[in-house]
Amino acid sequence: MRLFVDLALGGEADIELPAAAARHVQVRRLQPGDALRLFDGRGGEWRATVQRMGRTQVVVRVAGFDPVEREAALPATVALGMPANERMDFLVEKATELGVYAIQPLLCERSVLRLSGERAQRKREHWQAIAVAAAEQCGRTRVPQVSPVCALLAFLDRPHAAAQRVLLSPAADAPALCQLQPDPCGLITLSGPEGGLTAAEEQAALASGFRRMHLGARVLRAETAPLAVLAWLGLRG
Repeated sequence: MRLFVDLALGGEADIELPAAAARHVQVRRLQPGDALRLFDGRGGEWRATVQRMGRTQVVVRVAGFDPVEREAALPATVALGMPANERMDFLVEKATELGVYAIQPLLCERSVLRLSGERAQRKREHWQAIAVAAAEQCGRTRVPQVSPVCALLAFLDRPHAAAQRVLLSPAADAPALCQLQPDPCGLITLSGPEGGLTAAEEQAALASGFRRMHLGARVLRAETAPLAVLAWLGLRG
């Protein structure tokens, strides 16, 4: 069993698991003496053994560090107009499995899902929890950051790292993404919600340094297009 713990691990010691991790141990009915693996998101895993269990408290003994690394060679950030219903949940889970570095949910002109204030914060926390669970399941030692919901134009106004920026557009007459030569500095993909980005939004993205590219002859769903890019990057190694 692998668990993410939101605290800095280091050295051999007995620690009390945070509430979320403790609940997982109790739900799985682990007992004193059972082994598990812990990771804190900074890389590598820690071997541990359950020592004591109470009604809400779980104490484990951290025994040693394994410097395993399973992250993608190229850091990829997915910025997308949030799809509605459970499709954003699906995207966060599968993007984490495919090695995404960060996810930026965007509010666009054609967005069906419109979030703000406390509701937006609750959704972000929900998506971050999905990313944690997916990282635990797939063996990642780092958890991708799900950023707070942001308006598209505000996102475009931010300074970005020296990464390649690709605007995924089925109407693009530019080369297909498969012809792109990935930059070691990373990649940022931008795509729209169910109805796509408007012409004005695409122009704003191009003006901020994004390059318009397509993914082939077929039109992919809002939650599918970014996953196709991540899978392609993974296959390239």
